[in-house]
Amino acid sequence: MSSIKERLAALGLTLPKAAAPVANYVPFVRAGNLVVISGQVCFGADGAIAAEHKGKVGGNVSAEAGKAAARLCALNVLAQLEAAVGDLDRAVVQCVRLGGFINAAPGFSAVAGVMNGASDLMVELLADRGRHARSTVGVAELPLDAAVEVEAMFEVR
Repeated sequence: MSSIKERLAALGLTLPKAAAPVANYVPFVRAGNLVVISGQVCFGADGAIAAEHKGKVGGNVSAEAGKAAARLCALNVLAQLEAAVGDLDRAVVQCVRLGGFINAAPGFSAVAGVMNGASDLMVELLADRGRHARSTVGVAELPLDAAVEVEAMFEVR
C-alpha cells in the first residue's frame, strides 16, 4: 500500500501549508482520539481563492468549478489535520464526518454533487478510512466569497 503523500503525488497534488484562521477561532481542536477541523475554504496553493472559486455555485461558479473548490477545501482540511497530528499515515484511523457549505445561487439544489469533490478525495487518499458521514447545505454567503467551505472530524491514534 502506498502512503498518503504518494497517493497525493500520483494525483498531481501536494498538501498546502495549513492556513491561519481568518477570524477568532482555532483551526482544529483535538479531544481525546478525535480531531475536529474548523471550516476550510478553497484556498489554492498560492494561499488565495481563485476567481473561478469565488461566488455562487449555480450562478457565476459552475457546478464543476464548485466540485473542484470542494476538492481544494479537502486538501486544506488534510493540511490542518497534518498540523494537528503529524504523520497522517500513522495517525488517521477514520474520517468520521465531513460538513459542506456551498455558496449556492437561489434555486441551485445540486449541492450534494458539488460536495462530492471533497468526499471523493478523502476516499482516493484514505481508501476505506476515508469513507465518512456527511451533511451538505446550500448557504447564502461564505467568508471571503468562497464557493465552498468544508469542516471535518477524524478519529486518530
